[in-house]
Amino acid sequence: MHATEDFYFLLLPEFSSIGFMSAIEPLRVANRFSGALYRWHILSADGGPVAASNGISLNAEGAPDSVSGASAVFVVAGFEPLACYTREIGEWLRRLDRAGVTLGGIDTGSFILAEAGLLGGERATLHWEAASAFRERYPSLDVSEELFEIDERRITCAGGTASIDMMLDLIARRHGAELAAQVSEQFVLGRIRQRSDHQRMQIAARYGIHNRKLIQVIGVMEQNMEEPLSPDRLAESISVTRRQLERLFCSALKDTPTHFYLGLRLARARELLQQTDMSIMAVCVACGFESPSHFSRTYRTRFGTSPRHDRSALRIAEAVAAG
Repeated sequence: MHATEDFYFLLLPEFSSIGFMSAIEPLRVANRFSGALYRWHILSADGGPVAASNGISLNAEGAPDSVSGASAVFVVAGFEPLACYTREIGEWLRRLDRAGVTLGGIDTGSFILAEAGLLGGERATLHWEAASAFRERYPSLDVSEELFEIDERRITCAGGTASIDMMLDLIARRHGAELAAQVSEQFVLGRIRQRSDHQRMQIAARYGIHNRKLIQVIGVMEQNMEEPLSPDRLAESISVTRRQLERLFCSALKDTPTHFYLGLRLARARELLQQTDMSIMAVCVACGFESPSHFSRTYRTRFGTSPRHDRSALRIAEAVAAG
C-alpha cells in the first residue's frame, strides 16, 4: 500500500491553463481507479486568486510558505515567466531543495528553476517556443526538446498536453504501466507518448514535404541560426550540388534556399524579441545578421514593422491586458 503523494503547484500569473489541467487530471483519474494515491494543492505567490493566460482565475489554497509534506512542487508559468520571479520565490525553492523535495517546471516554469540556480547538472525541457530564449539566457544549461525530463530530483515538462504524458510516466513508475494505460484510455489517447517524442510537428508534416534530403537540410538550417551556412555549405551537408538544392526548394516549397533560411532566422528573431529582454543588437547577432540596419530592413519587410516597434507594441498590449 503506497502512501498518498502530495503534489503542489505554484501558479504564476498568466500561467498555462492547459499545462496545469493536463497535469491534474491524470492524478484525479488514477485516484478514481486505485484510491487516494494523490492529493494536489494550488499555490499562488500571494495566496490569493491567480489568472491564467486565458483569463480564467483559480483560487489558491495558500502562499508558498504553506507547503507541508510535499512529494513534489511544480512551478507552472506561461508568457514572461521571469516577470513573476522574485527573490522570495527563489529562496523558497532553494529551501525546498535542501529539504529533499522534488522540484518541477511546467511550460516555462523551467525559467524559474534556472533563475533560482536549481538546474545545474540535469537536462531540462520547456515549451519549444521559449527554448531559444532559455538557451540564450542560460547557455551553460543542458536543455532538450523532449516532451518531458524526469530526473531523481527534477521534473520538467513542455506543458500543453505533454503534461498528461509526464504524469502518466510518473504514475507508471510508481504504480505500474497497467494503471497508466487505464488512465490514458480515459482521455481517449491513441497511445502514451514517450519522453523522446518531439514537441513540434516533424519537419515533413510542418511543411508538407517528403523529400528526405530537403527535410535534412531544413534541420541543418534550424541548427545553424547564429552563423548561417552558405548555399554551397548547405548543399554539401546533404551531398548535392547547389543547383540541385535550389531545384529541391523550388519544386517543393516554391522558394529559394536563401530566402527560406532568412525566414527561419527572422521567425527566431521575433521569438527572442517577444520572449526575452535581450537587446535588439543581441538578437541581431544571435540570428546571424551582419548589422542592425540590415536586420531592421529585413524584419520590416517580413513583418511590416521594425524590431523596436514590434517589441514596444507587445509591451503596451501586455500592460493594457494587465489593467
